[in-house]
Amino acid sequence: MPAISDFMDLHYRHFNARETVAAARAWRQFLDEGGKMLVSLAGAMSTAELGISLAKMIRAGKVHTISCTAANLEEDIFNLVAHDEYCVTPHYRDLSPDDEIKLRDSGFNRVADTCIPETVIRHLEHRLLEDWQQAGREGKSYFPYEYFYRLLDDPSFMKHAQVPRENSWVLAAKERGLAIYSPGWEDSTLGNIFTARVIEGKVPTHAVVKSGTMQLEHLIRWYIETDKKSKIGFFQIGGGIAGDFAICAVPCIIQDLELDIRYWSYFAQISDSPTSYGGYSGAEPNEKITWNKLDASTPRFMINSDASIVAPLIFAYVLGE
Repeated sequence: MPAISDFMDLHYRHFNARETVAAARAWRQFLDEGGKMLVSLAGAMSTAELGISLAKMIRAGKVHTISCTAANLEEDIFNLVAHDEYCVTPHYRDLSPDDEIKLRDSGFNRVADTCIPETVIRHLEHRLLEDWQQAGREGKSYFPYEYFYRLLDDPSFMKHAQVPRENSWVLAAKERGLAIYSPGWEDSTLGNIFTARVIEGKVPTHAVVKSGTMQLEHLIRWYIETDKKSKIGFFQIGGGIAGDFAICAVPCIIQDLELDIRYWSYFAQISDSPTSYGGYSGAEPNEKITWNKLDASTPRFMINSDASIVAPLIFAYVLGE
């Protein structure tokens, strides 16, 4: 019995609850009609363990490519191999600056109620440094996610897994052969470390990691090829660069390459940011029409809520749970 879907159909009738169900129903219909879906992932969703539900969506063929902050990319892997070493602080709003210093000096990096141990960051640095150096010696260049896929192929790394492998959305994406775009990769812990190692000369060149414009080109080519057979939708969790970067593929194709292409054919966003002058990243759905991102006929939904609560519910509905 689809208990979650039935519960939502019965109780989620108005306001953000109604919008949540409407977005989920439209996503399910979009897929039934052969559509493909891009999911953009901002905020601290990987540390919130959204991978438990997102990985299931990916493996079920409900998600076809992903744009995420580099923090979400790396933090899914941090959680995979160091979950048991994390520190949870339920009353984090009550922490004093002295409490924060104690966490810092104990080797923890806090994200709301969850503290990531510095040890896992250094573990990944050691692993990735070898790959960055090898790429430099060979004169090769890879996307950030490709380096992570290499890690996930290494049995000596995967033996450290501390959560079920089915809970890692990056591993699920690898298994499905999906591209993961992480614009602004330098704005991440490992991106900072990479930059430091280039400065030190331990990594010979920045070029061993492909640039943001190369990622955009890859996404544009994916969109053009996919659009030949299927409409493409956009499901945005949070705001920021993960969404802004990816959604610009369409106006770039239409306005800059001057090619005929369909607009994004579905759009939904979960955000806790109210629309305000200069304070709403990426424009609200209707405003996107003027930027050649959406058409007036595009189904579009704006859910003002906490994504860590709403996204798993929408995923469950799309999966028919």
